[in-house]
Amino acid sequence: MIKVFFQFIIFTLFFTFSVFSKNYEKIIVKGNDRISDETILVFSEITDDRNLNENLINDILKKLYKSGFFKDVNVKLENNNLIINVIENPIIQTVFIKGIKRKKTEESLYEILSLKDRSSYNLSLVNKDENAILNYLKEMGYYFSKITSSYQDLGDNKIDLLYEVELGAKAKISKISFIGDKKFKNSILRNVIVSEEYRFWKFISGKKYLNENLINYDKRLLNNFFKNRGFFNVKIGSSFANYLGNDNFEIIYNISSGEKFYFNLFNVNLPIDYEQSNFDQLKKTFDKFKGEAYSLNAIDKILKEIDKIVLNEQFEFLKSTVKEEIEDNLINLTFEIGESEKFYVEKINIYGNNITREDVIRNNFLIDEGDAFNELLQTKTINRLKSLNFFSKVDSEIINSTDQNKKIINITVEEKPTGEIMAGAGVGTNGGTIAFGVSENNFLGRGIEFSSDITISEETLKGLIALNNPNYKGSNRSLNTSIESTTTDRLTDFGYKSNKTGFSVGSGFEFYDDLYWNTGISLYNDKLETNSSASATMKKQEGSYVDSFFNQTFSYDKRNQRYKTTDGFISRFTQNIPLISDTYTLTNSLDYKTYNQWFGENIVSLGFYMKTTKSLKDGEDVKLSERLYLPASKLRGFESGKVGPKDGSSFIGGNYTSSVNIATTLPQILPSLQNTNFSLFFDAANIWGVDYSSSLADESKIRSSIGIAVDFYTPVGPLNFSFSEVITKGPNDTTEAFRFNLGTTF
Repeated sequence: MIKVFFQFIIFTLFFTFSVFSKNYEKIIVKGNDRISDETILVFSEITDDRNLNENLINDILKKLYKSGFFKDVNVKLENNNLIINVIENPIIQTVFIKGIKRKKTEESLYEILSLKDRSSYNLSLVNKDENAILNYLKEMGYYFSKITSSYQDLGDNKIDLLYEVELGAKAKISKISFIGDKKFKNSILRNVIVSEEYRFWKFISGKKYLNENLINYDKRLLNNFFKNRGFFNVKIGSSFANYLGNDNFEIIYNISSGEKFYFNLFNVNLPIDYEQSNFDQLKKTFDKFKGEAYSLNAIDKILKEIDKIVLNEQFEFLKSTVKEEIEDNLINLTFEIGESEKFYVEKINIYGNNITREDVIRNNFLIDEGDAFNELLQTKTINRLKSLNFFSKVDSEIINSTDQNKKIINITVEEKPTGEIMAGAGVGTNGGTIAFGVSENNFLGRGIEFSSDITISEETLKGLIALNNPNYKGSNRSLNTSIESTTTDRLTDFGYKSNKTGFSVGSGFEFYDDLYWNTGISLYNDKLETNSSASATMKKQEGSYVDSFFNQTFSYDKRNQRYKTTDGFISRFTQNIPLISDTYTLTNSLDYKTYNQWFGENIVSLGFYMKTTKSLKDGEDVKLSERLYLPASKLRGFESGKVGPKDGSSFIGGNYTSSVNIATTLPQILPSLQNTNFSLFFDAANIWGVDYSSSLADESKIRSSIGIAVDFYTPVGPLNFSFSEVITKGPNDTTEAFRFNLGTTF
């Protein structure tokens, strides 16, 4: 019985093989016109043994269809020959997109199409292109757009392909809501995200339209915001858009902040053959952060210190990672420093940069061809490219080379728009302001920052054009230049008017950790006019002046974050030293501000400000346009510019100014008001010194006030106002118990 069974199996296998595996003498291709027989054979990948079965024939069919060149394919064995019958897809003579009025948008749509002029028509690619067009339009806010495709037969197997687009209205963000256990008020969270609510006067901003990419970016910003404040397990739930009708949407961000976490223990694990003493300096950093609220920025600072030690000690093949261990609401961090794979970089390829020049990208590399591969430098290079803000995506891939000790790095970037048009307006007790500007972060693809803006207020008209190369020739030094013109009309209140026009050239770099030094040379022409209300001494200063200065600024920034700072300080010292000048005015200024968090919620800030101006030339006085006035933010409770020395009825400013400012947020007051924030402040300041007349009092006296400030988000824009009670004042000072400012953008 068993013998009979095996005979049956062998017979079945032999019969099957004889039916489905056949020899053929030659291959005959039929129906092809444009595509040669040889090309079709290459597409089909037919093996040389000339033995085919049903599965192999199906593979040939799939491969020929996959090529996209054929509408229909038939493969069969007939009369000992392999017959391939094809019907070619027509050639697309021209691709048309209709319904798009904006030329730049139309050009962008042509770029993303898979089917181009002179390519073969393919229905699946047509469907793919339709989806690509719709997705692109959605990113621009056109969520209601429709598209239909058709073609016109031109004969001779040629067609014109047409995409007809019905744009529809843009989807507007009429409301932004934050729900869940969000811990922070809506007014604070609204300033974290990029999306903004639609208002009819916002005719420039594109952030008021529904955009899925922008919403995802908002979620990342919110996630980082909460984690930098200790909320380690924060969850930004899938935000969704609620259609309200009439092309309006409400964006809802569902936030679960969770418990607040704090740093506990820090450890460093090193390879056995590395000296622990090289990393002893990290202990101070660990001690500083122990007990502090969890923060991504803090971890980043520690990793940067580790990277610096590794690179300074010239450990080439090292990498660092961080592991987090949770105990209740405490987090223990272990920094693993280990050896990475040892190889050298043979070549670095860059793909996707159609606008950005390759040398701009390579100037940001910290690793180069021929170097030993260092994972730390590779990661920092990718982060530097991302921080340029030129690209929506930066990916890297490491592939093998023909040399086993070397590898090739492929970096692929996806470029994004880098220009912006800005318009804004503000009104307050000190008057109104209108501003308009145009900026481009990657000018001509050279990595140069270009900006131009005009600002108009009741007293001033200022225009500025500036260029800045933040990494000039890969030197990690910036090179900048600007041209500006400022007209300040104080004829009514102060008796003079100035017109200052000139240019500057400068450079800057990071002198030490978080310490930046910027230097430059400027040249200005300053024209002064006075009217009948000016004193005789002031009228003597009428005329034109030419001044050149050497400028330098030291900026030391140790804040834990730039937005909503809760810890650290920033100090800035600026000096303008005259080179060739009519008055040889030397100006120095120091601005310092420190932040601390008290009671877990209150952010307390302490600021100190001082500025001096004096002529270095005997017998010369500081020009009226160079005299100093206290910034309005440094002394509330007094009218801006109407404090200090006077000449007749005109406030003339001083040669010296200083202020001390103390403030604290008050989140405990009316916490249920989601769009309102309160703070308490104390301001003390002085302005004194009149060098051009010994007969005028220098008005040296401490002015001080205490008050409460309120920030309120309105449908128009942010409104802030303050109520002040003056404690001390000078005899001529003009007080102001209430001050407000309302701003908006377009």
